[in-house]
Amino acid sequence: MRLGVLVGVLVAVLFAGVATVGVVTKVVSDQQQAQMQAAYTNVSCDAAIGPSVPGTDHGAAQAAKLNDEQRYIISQIIEIGKQRGLSPRAWQIAIQAGMTESGMRNLNYGDRDSLGIFQMRPSMGWGTPAQLQDIPYQINKFYNVLLTVPDWDKQRPGASAQDVERSAFPERYHKWEQMAAHLVENLGQVADMVGCGQSAGLVLPPNNAAAAAIQFALGEQGKPYVWGATGPNSYDCSGLMLRAYEAAGITLSRVSRDQYKNGAMLPVRDAQPGDLLFWAYDPSNPATIHHVAMYLGDGKIVEAQQTGVPVHTRKVSWNEDELVPQAVRPGV
Repeated sequence: MRLGVLVGVLVAVLFAGVATVGVVTKVVSDQQQAQMQAAYTNVSCDAAIGPSVPGTDHGAAQAAKLNDEQRYIISQIIEIGKQRGLSPRAWQIAIQAGMTESGMRNLNYGDRDSLGIFQMRPSMGWGTPAQLQDIPYQINKFYNVLLTVPDWDKQRPGASAQDVERSAFPERYHKWEQMAAHLVENLGQVADMVGCGQSAGLVLPPNNAAAAAIQFALGEQGKPYVWGATGPNSYDCSGLMLRAYEAAGITLSRVSRDQYKNGAMLPVRDAQPGDLLFWAYDPSNPATIHHVAMYLGDGKIVEAQQTGVPVHTRKVSWNEDELVPQAVRPGV
């Protein structure tokens, strides 16, 4: 889906200084803001995979290791998805499930009576053993079940894969998110993987929730850092994010490690005002996240950093030590 008419509305979010309290200035009407948000939605959610982790170098490196059998099955997942008119997000979910369950191989064995790409079980009503060795049947069966999952297209792809497979290890589907996005982008010829509208040539402002969260966070500057505090007189890093987005009508988890799961993912270098940035002892391992801040645009963040340092704004470098390569957009 492509945006037929370019939206000619430019919204600016102004920040007063780096180290002083910022003021978000509204420069367009509510109607114009709604029009911009509609454009944002059309480009980001319906046209592309995401928002989710994009096909970065890590995803490309994983894809380069695929053999001919794996690539053939992936091509069938994409082709059948296209034939059925399913969105690229559905293709991505199926790829992540297939990689997790079988390594994208049409196995004739598995746990108990599990068979095939998705390790479906004849005894659980997925099909006959012969059907569960037939590649098109398996792919169509996966899609059939996926379409019965409530909001399958509104949550992280790995979560939807888990809703179909019902694995005892639900987190493992996320491992293949970057590779699946890369494959859909390249083999499926889908542009704008992150879904933020950049490929459509749009200049998009923060949405209303992001603007409200920014305004709240900037208004808390100067208040002390206290570990475990969630306001109103003091904050720790995640406590500030919690209250900022609460003011915008969006509920976040309490701690930074869980807030990483509270929205859509995109490359940190493509972060927009209101997006959350994270720091981890091992940036490739979300389980080691220990800090979160809010991106303001123009290379600045607002944060409750550490004991002895009040809530403040500062410059951020995309090459900072421990900066996680994915940002998160709450509420998407």
